[in-house]
Amino acid sequence: MFKPSAVAARPNRRQWLAATAGLALGLALASPAKAQETIKIGILHSLSGTMAISETTLKDVMLMLIDEQNKKGGVLGKKLEAVVVDPASNWPLFAEKARELITKDKVSVVFGCWTSVSRKSVLPVFKELNSILFYPVQYEGEESERNVFYTGAAPNQQAIPAVDYLAKEEKVQRWVLAGTDYVYPRTTNKILEAYLKSKGVAASDIMINYTPFGHSDWQTIVADIKKFGSAGKKTAVVSTINGDANVPFYKELGNQGIKATDIPVVAFSVGEEELAGIDTKPLLGHLAAWNYFESIKTPANAEFIKKWKGFTKNSKRVSNDPMEAHVVGFAMWVKAVETVKSTDPDKVIDALPGIEAPNLTGGMSKMLPNHHITKPVFIGEIKADGQFDVVWKTEGLVPGDAWSKELPGSKDLIGDWVTLRCGNYNTVTKKCGGQGT
Repeated sequence: MFKPSAVAARPNRRQWLAATAGLALGLALASPAKAQETIKIGILHSLSGTMAISETTLKDVMLMLIDEQNKKGGVLGKKLEAVVVDPASNWPLFAEKARELITKDKVSVVFGCWTSVSRKSVLPVFKELNSILFYPVQYEGEESERNVFYTGAAPNQQAIPAVDYLAKEEKVQRWVLAGTDYVYPRTTNKILEAYLKSKGVAASDIMINYTPFGHSDWQTIVADIKKFGSAGKKTAVVSTINGDANVPFYKELGNQGIKATDIPVVAFSVGEEELAGIDTKPLLGHLAAWNYFESIKTPANAEFIKKWKGFTKNSKRVSNDPMEAHVVGFAMWVKAVETVKSTDPDKVIDALPGIEAPNLTGGMSKMLPNHHITKPVFIGEIKADGQFDVVWKTEGLVPGDAWSKELPGSKDLIGDWVTLRCGNYNTVTKKCGGQGT
């Protein structure tokens, strides 16, 4: 007896479903249009914690680059939108924030990370979700991932040239390899130790020391370095100390009267930004190896510095090497997107190798098949104003090696995502070691 009302109800239900479907279709049609109004760029740099001293400025330069590109009309006729998150120098949080950027915020690309442990933390996320990371900091190599583009230096573009300089120009015979206790310093020092031994340096002439992030009590370690350097052989410190631990380290060098003429320190993670926070008087003559210095005089660098100070509204803001890496990487990403007329990760990844972009020191950097770039190498001497005098540079641009020739497990490996479609192809066995597509 309920059939008539049930039958009578059906048209109303059909009308409701049709109306709902129409509304849903309308929303579905509207949503993609709304989603496509901007192209979102993820910025994944620590704005708090021990690495904020180095990473905050990278967030700022990305905001400047995005702002500049928008003034030129954006990309593919769309405005770029920065999505900034703070992984807070917390390595697991980097992965969480990366996932959030890709799945929730729907970013087309991410520029971020500093430490290798943060990069290693996010790698599985970028591979799983097939997104793109531009990584702007010097690192230990031993990696070539399809979803990552490495715009910072590999060891052959910073660490090896720095050691060669010290041995040849400074006549260094004893070596202190001092680093923060994580992936980058440990692997870099393993490479340097093997390299030094291959050059005839005895194991007794190499001292290796690691300290935790944010380490502040350097008195004993600096005293050990001083003692190690008093054996009658020219001694140098090769520093992979990262983040704000550098401030008390350099201060203690000064306290114990260690001058650059006695035991020079060459740093791989101390640039203009880090020096802005310390008294540089005790550091005069100490060195840093980078692929860019603010003091390098080129028209491109002068223009960049002027824009940077204008954008930050602060005439005292400095520029540094990882910032320049973001400048180059961002320009390459824009070129690749415009080439394929799409932000689709697969298309952009395939388009990036071979793309060139001007660096700020007067050359054109190229993205290589191993997802590393070509870079010049400079050794700079610290000045009283926190800037660097360039004392040595390579003649041209050095191609970044993904795998170090110094390590037995790496010497036969190459990364090639263009022809071989593999990040760790063994040239002896002719096989891909598992990083292929």
